Amino acid sequence: MRYKLLTMKKIIALLVIIATLAGILFYRSNIHEREVVILSTNDIHAVIDNFPELVTAVNLCRDTVTTVLVDGGDRWTGNAFIDRVEGRLPIIELMNHAGYDAATIGNHEFDKGPAVLQGAIDYAHFPTLCANMQSNIDSLTTQPGSITIKTRNGVKIFIAGVVTNYDNGHPDGSDEVFQGLEFSDPMEAAKRELESRGNANISILLSHMGDDKDIKFASQNDGYNLIVGGHTHMRVDTVVGKTAIGQTERLLNMLGVTRIRLKGNKVTSVDYENISLEGYTEDAATREIVDRIENDPVLGAVVGKFSDSVTHTGFANMMTKVVAEATGAQIGFYHYGGVRLRKHAAGDVKLATVYNLEPFESKIHTITMTPAQMRRMIITKFNDTKNSKESHRVDLFSTTPYNIIVDERGEATDVVFPNLRENRKYRVALSDYVGKKYEDIKGENHTKHDVLVVDQLLEYLKTAPEITIDNQPHQKIVKL
Repeated sequence: MRYKLLTMKKIIALLVIIATLAGILFYRSNIHEREVVILSTNDIHAVIDNFPELVTAVNLCRDTVTTVLVDGGDRWTGNAFIDRVEGRLPIIELMNHAGYDAATIGNHEFDKGPAVLQGAIDYAHFPTLCANMQSNIDSLTTQPGSITIKTRNGVKIFIAGVVTNYDNGHPDGSDEVFQGLEFSDPMEAAKRELESRGNANISILLSHMGDDKDIKFASQNDGYNLIVGGHTHMRVDTVVGKTAIGQTERLLNMLGVTRIRLKGNKVTSVDYENISLEGYTEDAATREIVDRIENDPVLGAVVGKFSDSVTHTGFANMMTKVVAEATGAQIGFYHYGGVRLRKHAAGDVKLATVYNLEPFESKIHTITMTPAQMRRMIITKFNDTKNSKESHRVDLFSTTPYNIIVDERGEATDVVFPNLRENRKYRVALSDYVGKKYEDIKGENHTKHDVLVVDQLLEYLKTAPEITIDNQPHQKIVKL
C-alpha cells in the first residue's frame, strides 16, 4: 500500500509539471507580437523637392503599421528658398506637415545663430532633442536630452539626441554662433541618457556625430536598439553588436526604414534598410506647399548663363578663380565640402542656384605663402587623422595645378607644383572655412576680407553673356 501511495504522489507531481509546462508553452505561443516601423531622415539641408514623395511613403507606412518618423539633424543650409527666408521656417512647416515625431540638432542648425534655432524649435510640432548642449543665454533654451513616447499599439519608445563636438568645444561652424553654449562629449551624453529610459521597450539614438563615431559608440555600448545617424553624408546600413545603425546620405533622396518586432515587451529583431524615394507618387497637398515656397521671383531671377554643363570639379575651378581675382591673389584655393553643387545643365543660371552653390555667406582670406608652406598645408590635410572623411582625397582645389605624391600606404609624402618657383612668395586666396579651420596654414599677412564669395560669383557671371567652365581636374593623386 505504501508503494502504491508513493507511486501515486509521483504521478500527481508529474501531472503538475506537465500541466505547468503546457501552460508556459501556451502562454509563450500566445504572447502578443507587435511591430513598429521607424522612418528616418538626416542631412536634408533644405532640399525640399522630394518632400511630396516622402509624405506619400510615410502615409503608406502609417496606413499599415505603427510608424514613428524622426530626423538626425542638419535640416537647413543648402537651398536658398529656405535659407534666404527669415527664420528658415518653411522647412519646419514641411516637417510639421509630414508629422515628424522627434529630431535632434545638427551643426548647421546653428548657422544663423541661437535665436533663429530657438524660433524653429518653437515653431516645430515635434520635440527637438540634444543631450550634450547646455545653453547659458536667453536666446536659446537648453533642450531635453530624451523623451519617451507611447505608440497606439502600446509600445514605449525612448528617443535621445546628440550633436557632434570637436576639440574647439563646439560643433562645426563659426565660433561666434556658439557663444554662450557649452557642448559635452556626445558619446558620454548618449550613454548617460540611457539611465532615464525606464521601462521603455525600444531605445533609439538620434546621432549627429557621424558614422565613424556611431560605430565606435555602439561597439562600446549596447543600450540602443537603433542609431539614426547623420553629419557625414554616408549611406550606412550596418549592425554593431545589438545595435542597428543607419544613415541616408543627404538631400532627402532616401528614407531610412527600420522594422522592429517585439514579442511581449521584448525586442526580437531590428532590421534597417535605406529605400529610394524615387518612384513614389507625389502627395498633392505637399507639392502645393513646396511650389509655394519655391515661387519666389527674386530668387528665380536669371543672373547668368553656362555655355556647357558644369560638374562639381568645374564649380570648384570657377570658385578658386573667383576668390583669387576678387582679392588680387596669384593663387586661389577652395575646399571640397564648400562646393555644394554637383552638376548644372547648360543654360540659364538662377540667383537661387548661386546661393545653393555657396550657402554659407563665406568670406575670403588671403595669406602670403611659399610653395613649401602650401605643400605642408596640403599634406597635413591629406593625411588628416582627426577628420578621416575629408582625408586621402583631393580636398583642396586650386588655380595652380599640383600632384599629391603618395606612398605604398596611401599617405602623402610630397606635393609637386609644376608652375611654381620654390623660393618665391605668392599671394594666396583661401575660402573662409580653410582659412579658419585647416591646420598647418603658415605664411605672412593672413587677412580675412569683408568680401562675400557669393557676391563675387554673381559679379563673375556678369562678365560675359555665356560663361564657359573648365571641368577638367588640375589636382591629381600620384602613387610612387
